[in-house]
Amino acid sequence: MGANLGLAFLAFIPILFTIVVMAVFNWPAKKALPVAWILTVAIAFFTWSIDLHHIMGYSLFGAFKALDVLIIIFGAILILNTLKLSGGMASINSGFMNISPDKRIQAVIIGWMFGAMIEGAAGFGTPAALAGPLLVGLGFPPLAAAMVALIFNSTPVSFGAVGTPIFGAMSTLAGNLPKDPAIVEGFKLTLAQWVAIGHACVGIFIPLLGLCMLTKFFGRERSIKPALEAAPFAIFAGAAFVIPYILIASFIGPELPSLVGALIGLPIVVIAAQKGFLVPKRVWDFEDKSKWEEDWKASIDTGAMVESKMSLVKAWTPYILIAIILILTRVPQIGLKAIFAAQTLNIKNILGIEGLNYGLPYLYLPGTIPFILVALITHLIHGMNGEQIKTAWKTSFKQIIGPALALFFGVAMVQLMLKSGTNGAGLDSMMTTMAKGVAAITGMAYPFFAPFVGILGAFISGSNTVSNILFASLQFETAKILSMSPLLIVTLQVIGGAVGNMVCVNNVVAACATVGTTGVEGKIIRRNAIPMFIMGITVAFILAILIYNGYDPFPGV
Repeated sequence: MGANLGLAFLAFIPILFTIVVMAVFNWPAKKALPVAWILTVAIAFFTWSIDLHHIMGYSLFGAFKALDVLIIIFGAILILNTLKLSGGMASINSGFMNISPDKRIQAVIIGWMFGAMIEGAAGFGTPAALAGPLLVGLGFPPLAAAMVALIFNSTPVSFGAVGTPIFGAMSTLAGNLPKDPAIVEGFKLTLAQWVAIGHACVGIFIPLLGLCMLTKFFGRERSIKPALEAAPFAIFAGAAFVIPYILIASFIGPELPSLVGALIGLPIVVIAAQKGFLVPKRVWDFEDKSKWEEDWKASIDTGAMVESKMSLVKAWTPYILIAIILILTRVPQIGLKAIFAAQTLNIKNILGIEGLNYGLPYLYLPGTIPFILVALITHLIHGMNGEQIKTAWKTSFKQIIGPALALFFGVAMVQLMLKSGTNGAGLDSMMTTMAKGVAAITGMAYPFFAPFVGILGAFISGSNTVSNILFASLQFETAKILSMSPLLIVTLQVIGGAVGNMVCVNNVVAACATVGTTGVEGKIIRRNAIPMFIMGITVAFILAILIYNGYDPFPGV
């Protein structure tokens, strides 16, 4: 056992290094992740006995996988720059100001409700990449916009991209469940229901928690009191989303809770804000820009916003097109999802390694269709001239350079850890070794650690789906060993993977890139660790009560 724990600690060193240098020493991701990759290579070679040929093959595969994320980031940045230069963003900002000039209300409507809708349709870091720039356009400090957009992008994540994280978990649980399709389907539907219940117990308060972070770190008062003034509206907005979210998860399944929950909740919250329902009487705003701390501001020139008198309908047309295309290509029943997802550019047997294949789903990625396609359409419908179009593309490429370096090495590190199960030392992969070490240490206290295994998976992979693929089976088996409900423990895994989106390196890098800040990723991770821990431990406490009382919503598996 001592040797296994020693191996678990050794495997954890690159992750620990990343956390420390980014959260404590404020290293930028583009500096921290290349070093972390080098540490992973050394451990893989000397302890896991993986030859350099395979190490480089797995790392190159990871670099290719990073393209998926980079294309999404680039598309989100391009949409933003296109709208800024066409005048569309100025009109959108004016429209939000007309709903409410209060920055707390704007944060809830855009970061929580609009972000949840985008998460439900696209996922994979897209909401923060879209909501963050909208908030900046309304006068939020870029650092504040990135922070709060990431906090709000948590509750919707487990049903993001029309249920992909749940399906990811089920893909790895096939070997743990009976072969009866009815049992497998029943487990999936019950899992979706309990994930929604667990999320909702905390999610109803996430808008308030996000506002507390916003006013504490960026308000002139440096206090949570302004957030508490808006508590009635924030909790109302939480309920407007999570009530339909639970009902859809319970009676329909995992595909639509976030998407339809947001489509129902968004107009309710907007109308409430327009009518002044539960809105604080005192309007809250940030201090004048001249008093902002230096790292609050954009460190990259993202270009000036062009003013215009464009109609709101015309200004919003690109986002409406994005939402329509995402729904049409993500909802399986429509029939386009399989067609789009099947279109891939393939690289087989990378570096001659049999079975190491990469496929770029060039039509299915949100970065291409709809983001880049809609940007091209916007050039026409907003009547942009050649110089504006050239500036939009040039600025977008400039903004993507820093995140590209971080993501290439970060995803390469993750893939090397994931694929290290094939080694000359006969060891489990680094990922599995780490998770088993945590389980061995925690014992019967495991329910309080289960969500943090999910958080760890999301932190290093940038995805709730990948976290579930990595650890859902391990969580199920650990629950069986400890005579706990496998379904509730897997529920904690799925929820933890969603909560980890607040701090995962990929999403933080993406959010910072789209608002023009670089080198502050560590500060965001350090601050967002507060709501991450609150949400993770609260959900663990709620479900632990059921687990320790022997409750199992899906017994017999």
